[in-house]
Amino acid sequence: MSLASRLKLSFPSTNQLLISVLIAGLGWISGQALSRIDQDLRIMYTEYTLGAADLAHISADVMRYRNTIIRSLEAENQKTFERITESLPAQRARIQHAVDRYAAAGLRVSRSGRSEEKDIQAVRDSLDQYFSVASKTTDLLAQEWRAGSATEAMELRRKAEIHAADNGGPKVMQVSLALDRLLETVAEVAKDMRDAGTKTILTTSYWIVGGSFFIALLNLFLSRAARSQVAPSSRPEETNRTGSPLHLPNDGPNPALRID
Repeated sequence: MSLASRLKLSFPSTNQLLISVLIAGLGWISGQALSRIDQDLRIMYTEYTLGAADLAHISADVMRYRNTIIRSLEAENQKTFERITESLPAQRARIQHAVDRYAAAGLRVSRSGRSEEKDIQAVRDSLDQYFSVASKTTDLLAQEWRAGSATEAMELRRKAEIHAADNGGPKVMQVSLALDRLLETVAEVAKDMRDAGTKTILTTSYWIVGGSFFIALLNLFLSRAARSQVAPSSRPEETNRTGSPLHLPNDGPNPALRID
């Protein structure tokens, strides 16, 4: 006795194998689509939702850096000036770290052709220009406190104020515009990903519904075909119902009924 007979197992038919393969294929397609959607959602959250928050923080940190420079212009003595400006390196490092962290993510190009890589580079360039101007302002103020005369100190302060107003302000505006453009590109790329995810969901839904109906119809068709093949040979006792009469053995005239 074979193992299948002992366990009362029967080997599947060709129709059963076909339907099982179709169901498995439909499940695999659905699983791949859901996995791709899950990956896109993770990317949208980690790289775009959190990334947009980081970019908003960059704008706030730049304004805080600018306000620190303005406060240093109003310092009454060298000690106050040094206390105010000692936080500038940490603020600058925090801004640059946020930009580098966003640039390290997967930068993409929108369907309209807007590139995150180009926009993030524009932000970096504008920040470098602003930090260069701010450093020149703080250098002039540091020289003021080391000046040999009051006239020289007043001249250095005047130069620092003019430099901060004429150069610092426009550079801050460039940083703000570059960040705004980057945020617009981020929003556009995120919208493209959302549209692609919606399209994938609709396509997968059509595949699941259409595949389910197809498998159900195929199952009905194959089951009916199998029953039609089994029906003629399932009741052999009915084969002689419309044929010739059955003959019994010794079916001849009864000798006991013969008339002498």
